[in-house]
Amino acid sequence: MKQSYFIVVLAHSLHGRLRRIQVPQRFVYLVMVFALIGCFSVAGFVSSYVRMAWKVANYNNLRQEITNLRTRYERLQKLNNENRDQLAQLQLFASEVSMAYGLKEKLEGPADISDEGKLLPTMRESLAEYDFLRTANLSSYSHRYPRSWQVNVRPSLWPVEGRLQSYFGRRQDPFSGEGVVHRGVDITAPVGTPVRASADGVVLHAGLLSGYGRLIVIDHGGGTQTYYAHLSRFSVVPGQEIRQGEVIGAVGMSGRVTAPHLHYEVRRNGNPTNPVPYLNKTRSTQVRREFPF
Repeated sequence: MKQSYFIVVLAHSLHGRLRRIQVPQRFVYLVMVFALIGCFSVAGFVSSYVRMAWKVANYNNLRQEITNLRTRYERLQKLNNENRDQLAQLQLFASEVSMAYGLKEKLEGPADISDEGKLLPTMRESLAEYDFLRTANLSSYSHRYPRSWQVNVRPSLWPVEGRLQSYFGRRQDPFSGEGVVHRGVDITAPVGTPVRASADGVVLHAGLLSGYGRLIVIDHGGGTQTYYAHLSRFSVVPGQEIRQGEVIGAVGMSGRVTAPHLHYEVRRNGNPTNPVPYLNKTRSTQVRREFPF
């Protein structure tokens, strides 16, 4: 059987010779098939490269967007922390003003308690009685208590039996990781450990406050106040007179905490000061005084 083929004629430009090359038809078809396969392969490589380049560009854009969102989130978180601190200060200031002017005269709580009406004296009445006791120095009271309570107005007692964990001043916030100013000291102790007043005074605040959790503020006169935060319970109410060493609450984990401890502050004229110089070198259990009433 005669095979079909193509004839390729080659002519020399100088000599004029002609050469005929017979190319089988099957070979030509085979070359064309390989050429098509090569074209498809090149097209596939080009398409894969284009897709890879697009994915890389998209990935870089997403990574940049994530970085921008993270930066924006950190900025918003910092702003939120600042606003929360300002709100806490405003709440505390509002509570102090309301107590000072006698606006809060009822116990806060369920309706069956708050409906009882005026159960406590106003802050003005308590402070007036406090000043009277400081100046009167009644003989009968001095006879029963040689070291009268109005003398111990300088915070000098460890408020709780424990160990100093975090000191006053600049530190890293355990939640945000940013540098913040720690306004007091943290004393570690198990939940339920009694918390005692570090000096004589009048309870200015006993309630919840953002960040502090359950907070007790005691006014000792002369612009000195002490703060006891993250409590689990209260043993006092606003307006109550407190003597040094009396139990006012218990250690807890309320507010922004990572472990049970007492956050203790000493403020002079509203400004936080380092509480360490006010802490007696003797533990609270060794200097504790009990009162029969």
